[in-house]
Amino acid sequence: MRDAATDCVTFFTDHHVNIGASQADGMIAARLRETGLATVDGLHTRQEVLALASRLLAVAPHPHSAPDGLTLIRDTGSRAQRAGLAGLGSGELRAHTERSGIPRPPRLMLLVCLRPAPTGGDVLLADGRDVHARLIDSCRDAADTFAQPRTAYFGAGGGHATQVITPHAAGRISIRLRQDVLARWSPIAHPYLPHLYRAIVDSQHRITLQAGQGYLLDNHRWLHARTRFSGDRQLLRALGEPRFFLPEGFAPCSSAAPSSFCRGGRTDRGLALD
Repeated sequence: MRDAATDCVTFFTDHHVNIGASQADGMIAARLRETGLATVDGLHTRQEVLALASRLLAVAPHPHSAPDGLTLIRDTGSRAQRAGLAGLGSGELRAHTERSGIPRPPRLMLLVCLRPAPTGGDVLLADGRDVHARLIDSCRDAADTFAQPRTAYFGAGGGHATQVITPHAAGRISIRLRQDVLARWSPIAHPYLPHLYRAIVDSQHRITLQAGQGYLLDNHRWLHARTRFSGDRQLLRALGEPRFFLPEGFAPCSSAAPSSFCRGGRTDRGLALD
C-alpha cells in the first residue's frame, strides 16, 4: 500500500476538480468516465454538500440518512457494534462497496469531511481496475473464480447472492465487495481470498481529508476503506445515480485479457455458500 505523505497530497491533486469553475460539472463527469474518481474541496456546510450532490446525482435515501438524503458519518458508540454498522464507529473499516448487499448498489458516492479526526481516520481508496489487473497477474484462477456467479453473499437475511467481478457489454466489468461478518463465500472462492485482499492492499491510496475536502467515486469501480480514528470525526455522504452519462462498468487493463466467463462461457459450479 502506498502510504507516503507525498502520495496523499499528489493523489488528491491529480484527481481534483475546482467545483467553482464554469464547466465544473462537465469536468467531473469526464473524470468519472475516465478514472471513476474526482476529488473536491470548498464544501464546509451541509447545504453546500447537498447542493453539489444534487447537481451531480439523483440522491437516493439510505436507511441511516436524513430526509434530505445525506448521511452523517461519525462515531455513534455502541450502536456501531451491530453487524453492518462498523462505518458508524471509530474502528478500521476494510475496503468495500457501499450497499453491497442490495441487487444494484448506488452507482455514485460523494463523501465530504466536515471535521477531521485529531488522529487517524485516513481514507484508503483502491481502483478496481488496478485490483483486477493485480489479481490476474498474481493468480488468474482467482480472477476467474471471483467472476463466477453466486460465489458470494453480501448482507444479512435480506442480502444478495452475487460475485466480486461482474462482466458487462463490450468486455467491461464492475467490482463489488464487503469484508465484514455479513460477507459469506462459496467454498470454491475461499482459497483465493488472500490473493484478493493482497491485490486490494497493494492498490490502495491514502488520503487525509481536511475540512471541506471530499471525493466523488464510481461505487461500481472504487473500493473505499478507513483507518481507525479518535475524536469527533464527521463526514457527510450522499449516494445515488449520476445525472450524466456513465457507461456500465469500466474497461479492464489491456493486459488483463477477459476470462472465459467474461467472454460468455458461464459455468455454475460449487455455488453453495458456507
